Amino acid sequence: MLGIDSGGSGVRVGAACVAPVSGGSTEKPLTWSSPTPAAVGEHGIDAAGLLSRVLPAARELLRGAGVPRVDAVCVGAAGMASLGDDLRATLPDALADAFGARQLALAADAVTAYAGALGQRPGAVVAAGTGMIALGALPEGRGTDGHPGGWRRADGWGHLLGDCGGGAWIGRAGLEAAMRAYDGREGGSRPLLERVEAVLGPAAQLPGQLYPRPDRPAVLASFAPEVGRLADADPVANGILRDAARHIAQAAEAVCPRVEAAEVALTGGLFRMGAPLLTPLHRELTTRLPEARVSEAAGDPLDGALCVASALARNDLRLPRDAALLHIVDLG
Repeated sequence: MLGIDSGGSGVRVGAACVAPVSGGSTEKPLTWSSPTPAAVGEHGIDAAGLLSRVLPAARELLRGAGVPRVDAVCVGAAGMASLGDDLRATLPDALADAFGARQLALAADAVTAYAGALGQRPGAVVAAGTGMIALGALPEGRGTDGHPGGWRRADGWGHLLGDCGGGAWIGRAGLEAAMRAYDGREGGSRPLLERVEAVLGPAAQLPGQLYPRPDRPAVLASFAPEVGRLADADPVANGILRDAARHIAQAAEAVCPRVEAAEVALTGGLFRMGAPLLTPLHRELTTRLPEARVSEAAGDPLDGALCVASALARNDLRLPRDAALLHIVDLG
């Protein structure tokens, strides 16, 4: 099987033998990675450009594994739902011709993050880095207690419309508190102002540095760790992280199915902030989802792509199929 992970931080490919039974042990996959993300053009994610990098890498991995063909492929891509038209049109024939694959899964990266974190178990995954999105699933597709079954998404709407509690949201809140202190307004934080001027320069020049930049979300998120470092000593920074925890828990609550043994898995670089964020987050999740078990993600999106490909090859895919989020193509 092949798993392909195309995200904002680059492209990765994994090849592994299929476990003989669901949940069975699988040898550690052979992997290849590139730090350059897939290009986006007028037709969305550029399929030809992605294939020009992925196919040679996959052939090399298959040679290393000693297998000439694959049974199933899963491609997980950031933007698959809204920017994946070229991928959906091009990848099926290209992957069938290249590897003789019988089945292909085209998945949003949130789905492969879910599969990497929880496999095919019911629950919710919160992926938080610069942004924040929560995705929940009932793998058997049974609605219960008002949950309609299938996939359910909350937030992930970008730094202007949402991503509440994510890195850009925390960083922006910290910068706002710093500017309040600079102005002498209520709600400001002198410690955050001092960190802004130490890290980013004079406060009065911050708008000119920030607004023209095309990577504003990343710049905002770069200040989130400074908020975390001050949380123990600064009540304003502490309050920002409590608010972030509440937003994240609200998103998880919105998507988590109310079923026995549901899990909530946390994945993404934001959670490396540690106790300043995780302590209030666990408290919020315990209050809102007392029956759910909170855990770290078992694996990453490439692990999730391999999980989906393995399940496809065994005819054991129980994750909900969805035209935008998880589309299965029978390649014959």
